[in-house]
Order: sequence, then structure tokens, then C-alpha cells
Amino acid sequence: MLVPVMTLILAAEVGAFAMLPRTALGGLVLLLAVVIPVTVAIALLVRRRLNSNALRRIRRISPEDITDRRPRSATSLPEDLSRSIVERAREIRRTLADSPSSIQIEMCVLGYRNCANDMITLTHMINEEIPDAGFFRRLRLRACRRRATDALSEARAALPPGVLRATRQEQQ
Repeated sequence: MLVPVMTLILAAEVGAFAMLPRTALGGLVLLLAVVIPVTVAIALLVRRRLNSNALRRIRRISPEDITDRRPRSATSLPEDLSRSIVERAREIRRTLADSPSSIQIEMCVLGYRNCANDMITLTHMINEEIPDAGFFRRLRLRACRRRATDALSEARAALPPGVLRATRQEQQ
């Protein structure tokens, strides 16, 4: 894609130089020595931008990547898990606010189910920590649980009706 564009640019430059008188040719050679490297540098930057690792990862995303279960460390804080649930639930709502395709809806359902499983884990973590926690820590833990619950319930409300019953893979 880039090679034809560079060829056209260079051809236009050479064509423009051929029409100039011989006296200006020395200045044009100097100008050409600057224009060609700049054109090549721009083309290389554009090519590098189009082939970035982030774009390659986005093109290769799969449902397995979305539902990838990383083991949570024992020192993981309830606040971190709550923040993660809230962030993913907001992303699900944002995706469903547009007109998503059926594949996007299925991916949102998978993400919602992961959030629901993490919500169960969060509830267990908070229930274990609350008896020994001080007054302000209990308030923070309850606020974390409430934020995660609210975000998850808003994501559930954004899902189309009946979509949680069974995914395409479970029906087969």
C-alpha cells in the first residue's frame, strides 16, 4: 500500500523537475536530496504506525482472551477487584450502547459472566475481612461492594433480554 504512494510522490517530483530550465537544476538536486529522505521517512513512520503491536493484538482478540482467568494473588485487595469489576461493567455498557453485532453481544455476555464470578469472589473477600476490620475500613469495604454491585446491575440492564439464558456454544 505504501510503495505505490511513494512511487506516485517520487514520480510527481521527477516530473516537476524535468520541466525546469538547466540553470535551476543545481538547486533542484539539492532540493531533491532533502525531499526524497523526508518522503521515505514519512512513509516509514506511517508503515510503522499501521503495523503496531497494539493494532495486531486488537485484530487477534478472541473470546478466550476476554475470559482468560488469571489467578488472583492472596494479597489482592477487595478495592482492586471492585475497581476491575466496575471498569469492565462500564465497558460492557459502553459497547452495548452502540448498535453491537451478535458477536459483540456474545462477548459482552462472557464479560458479564466473568464480572459476576468476580463479584462472588469479592463478596467472599469482604465477608472474610469485615469481622476484623475497623469502622472506617468496614465503610470502605461496603462502598467497594456497593459500587461493584451497582455497576454490574447497570451492565445487566444494558444486556438485551434473554441473552443470558444460553450462548450459541451452550445451545449446540
